[in-house]
Amino acid sequence: MAQNSFASKIGFILAAAGSAIGLGAIWKFPYVTGTSGGGAFLLMFLAFTLLLGLPLLIGEFIVGRSTQKTALLAFKQLGHGRWTIIGYLGVIACFLLLSFYSVIGGWVLIYIGLGLSGTLSGRSPDEFGEVFGNVVSTPGIAVLGQFLFLLITLLIVLRGVEAGIERMSKILMPLLFISFLVLVVRSLTLDGAMEGVRFFLQPDFSALTGESVLFALGQAFFSLSLGVAAMLTYASYIKTKGTLNRSANMIVLLNIAVSLLAGLAIFPAVFASGLDPAEGPALLFVVLPAVFNQVPLGGFFMVLFFLLFAFASITSSIAMLEVVVAGVTDRLNEKKSSWTKKKVTVTAALLVFIVGVPSALSFGLLSDVQIWNGRTFFDTMDYLVSYILMPTGALLTSIFVGYVVDQRVLKDEIETSKPGVKLYPIWHALIRYVIPVTVAIVMVSTWITT
Repeated sequence: MAQNSFASKIGFILAAAGSAIGLGAIWKFPYVTGTSGGGAFLLMFLAFTLLLGLPLLIGEFIVGRSTQKTALLAFKQLGHGRWTIIGYLGVIACFLLLSFYSVIGGWVLIYIGLGLSGTLSGRSPDEFGEVFGNVVSTPGIAVLGQFLFLLITLLIVLRGVEAGIERMSKILMPLLFISFLVLVVRSLTLDGAMEGVRFFLQPDFSALTGESVLFALGQAFFSLSLGVAAMLTYASYIKTKGTLNRSANMIVLLNIAVSLLAGLAIFPAVFASGLDPAEGPALLFVVLPAVFNQVPLGGFFMVLFFLLFAFASITSSIAMLEVVVAGVTDRLNEKKSSWTKKKVTVTAALLVFIVGVPSALSFGLLSDVQIWNGRTFFDTMDYLVSYILMPTGALLTSIFVGYVVDQRVLKDEIETSKPGVKLYPIWHALIRYVIPVTVAIVMVSTWITT
């Protein structure tokens, strides 16, 4: 088996799901939901995921699998050289995304260490808030966590697709679901938990704003790694046809399931503990340790959860680094460069670390430094990637797939079963008309009103 290919369909699904089910579903989804209206935001997220995210995911799969090329070459092969701009946007977005994503991944690794040392045992919710504040505001701790997270990502990417990415995904993704189920059961049995369930599941559309609609759109793309060529790159490692529709459906369902589990684990606990659902990025790191403290063998389960959470985060970071490395390597190969993929991988990881240091320091040393509209460096990177680059990449990809790619290629990749034949006209209409118009309206209207 070649190094850059998946050995099995389930390996591809779990690896792609791992790319999607990371910090987006477990860390970002709960806190953005908490700050954007609860149940109303959830409905917008689900609608965008199913009506826009799923068709676009299939579109990215088609571009990658049909060409067997990565971001910077696939668009050129199916269209024209000018469409390579989509690939460049994806590589840049993945690079910037990984620069601040690795910061949160570093927090997760630090929490594993704190859990193993017993530092997180027997504390109150307020004390957990203080612990989190100390972790993110201490420069040495924050930067060390980021460095370790990127180092682990680098080592796995260096092992290749089958030996590194696929093998890890097959073992640890199922364990993550089991851990989440245990957490949800305990969270729902806490006193006052039902108030959190109502907040999460009962829509209050008066809480929605133009910005929260953009956040729901951005979250749908963020949680599926869309608009950054990550799924396109993974699909380029599939050698056989006939799996795209079902694989995409499975990945979306797994992503929604984890997002719902995250909400049901966190919001009941938030209200039971008297915490603010609009806590922001700290939500996960304050609430979950408080819940685990109320579970028999809570210390063990807490460390296990953060270990699995770290894995889910790393599977996403692997995809981001792989997009950057694969894209740059393809371009260097075109130019007959002597640079090896290993050298490109190490250099890319080092540059990501350097660019990410200001984000790591945004909660301490650089907390008063505002880059854009009152945002810290971390918040600026997050907004730029999640709500500008990702939607823009998704918009351009939908236009490319809908209007540029030969329909014979689309049908050849998607019509592999009777359901595929019947659903093709619906999918093509969504990718050609609904996605570009909806994304453009949401982006432009939000920029005008905010």
